[in-house]
Amino acid sequence: MKLFTIFLDGTLTPSARLRQQIAGSICIAADGGIRHAARLGLQPELWLGDFDSAGPAVPEQFHSVPRQYFPPDKDKTDGALAIEAALKRGAQKLVLCGAFGGERLDHSLLHITLAIALAKKNIPCLLTNGETEGYPLLKGDTHLDLPPGTMFSLIGLSAIKGLTIRGARWNLENHNARLGSLHALSNESCGRVHISLRAGYGILLAKLNL
Repeated sequence: MKLFTIFLDGTLTPSARLRQQIAGSICIAADGGIRHAARLGLQPELWLGDFDSAGPAVPEQFHSVPRQYFPPDKDKTDGALAIEAALKRGAQKLVLCGAFGGERLDHSLLHITLAIALAKKNIPCLLTNGETEGYPLLKGDTHLDLPPGTMFSLIGLSAIKGLTIRGARWNLENHNARLGSLHALSNESCGRVHISLRAGYGILLAKLNL
């Protein structure tokens, strides 16, 4: 499965787990996300955006990286453009590094909706900033390898039917939840977590113990 890492302009805490998740991937940097590539010692194959957040100084190791410029006044974010570029290059799986945090809450929320849209096209997508991971959840089964003791919350982005959670401190069986329900908040993994939905969709957010 062709894996791409998209470096976004949110926060990022490098960790052994994150390095393992992006190992062997092809990297694309969206504007200020280039700083994460520098910290991880990775060379993107493309650097794109309107370059309003990257700063004027370009690290020497990135002088040879191809750049694609876009005007500031556009109808897509730099992150969305980076995802499109990855898909055009044959991406079959994506890791969005720096998907959370930073100054733009609207961008963080957009990244969640983009990940949901990708999942609906059968393209797995992990959102992460190294401390928090996000997993889109759709109808069907999802299996997640979370370290034991990891706190996680399942946030429905629609009404949910037939929610089953196993491998957690508080399991659920065939649970129905209205939009805004708190029943799947602040759970804790016991290892491999199994999530099943009969209808609806949402996002699972896991807070890692670093």
